[in-house]
Amino acid sequence: MFDGLVAVVTGGGSGIGRACVEALVADGARVGVFDLDPGAPDDPRVHGVRADVADRASLIAGMESVAEAFGGVDILINNAGISAVGTVEDNDDAEWARVLDVNVTGVTRTTAAALPYLRRSEAAAIVNVSSIAAGAGLPKRALYSASKGAVHALTLAMAADLVGEGIRVNCVAPGTVDTPWVARLLAKADDPQAEKRRLAARQPTGRLVTAQEVAAAVLYLASPAAGAVTGMSLAVDGGMSGLRLPARG
Repeated sequence: MFDGLVAVVTGGGSGIGRACVEALVADGARVGVFDLDPGAPDDPRVHGVRADVADRASLIAGMESVAEAFGGVDILINNAGISAVGTVEDNDDAEWARVLDVNVTGVTRTTAAALPYLRRSEAAAIVNVSSIAAGAGLPKRALYSASKGAVHALTLAMAADLVGEGIRVNCVAPGTVDTPWVARLLAKADDPQAEKRRLAARQPTGRLVTAQEVAAAVLYLASPAAGAVTGMSLAVDGGMSGLRLPARG
């Protein structure tokens, strides 16, 4: 499905990003992995780039590096992001600025760096990774929810701006995904196993989402098969956003 296409995945070194990289390569793409620690890929179809979504110069240089290695860029997956826990009282101005800079402005920086290459592609697509937190009021996630709500709105605005140039823009909205990122959050809980069970139980399927399930949704939106899809958000959340089930027990 992705034969001959080149993708860039931010935050591609672990979690959802890594699952996207693996799935893209398995489906024929060549992939640039943007990460603070991209590792040392031993697959010629994978090009690791040390890039920071908070550093515009590193993103511009990274896109140039991928284009030189693979001949262009057709697909951008804006996956890099950081978490935040707390109510509006719990994070200071510096933390608000830091999280919004990575989760929101980081998407705009990366996209701006990729657009000169995407405009040359016949299969240009951008997929942003938002969150179910963009549309569901989750406790103690004020800053994170605000950042992901902004990503959702930004996806719509980008789609409107770019549709006339043949560039599709969509987003996925994962629920709670079983990744190292979530594991680090759980480690801070008084009872990590109990907290994991609680997170699993709030999704109607009764389990956490897998990174591979999110990657499958990303690949659909990024693929030529989704050529008529733009400005959409695809929830991968175990039914959390749409189902209202009676309480168990």
